[in-house]
Amino acid sequence: MTEVKKGDNVRVHYKGTLADGTVFDSSEGREPLEFVVGSGQVIQGFDEALVGMTTGESKIVEIPVDKAYGQRRDEMVMVVPMDQVPPDLNPEVGMRLEMGGANGEIVRVVVAEITEENITLDANPPLAGQDLTFAIELVEYSTP
Repeated sequence: MTEVKKGDNVRVHYKGTLADGTVFDSSEGREPLEFVVGSGQVIQGFDEALVGMTTGESKIVEIPVDKAYGQRRDEMVMVVPMDQVPPDLNPEVGMRLEMGGANGEIVRVVVAEITEENITLDANPPLAGQDLTFAIELVEYSTP
């Protein structure tokens, strides 16, 4: 029986949990996730976990922060004066927003704090700074 290798197209079911057991994502009730192994479409640790698996195989893999979303970075948190917030926006803590970056790119942020003078926006990925655990089942794969 052949095994998954970099460049193969895979379809997987998965359940992702945090250290305290909280489920943060799952393919349950949906179609399997499909992607090309090694293409950068998923986090590094998830990608690496599939190499060597065979159809129908299941495993649980612990992915350290550095192979997941990386460490939280303070420079990704910005404090913006409230007078720079569009007047039609009614921000609330936890709200997800998109804003233009310095090079014209779209930056996704979460409203972390609001005061009368400032709004604090966090551009870190929501799972940054956390080790992740995934239960993975390889549904099928094909070689290009």
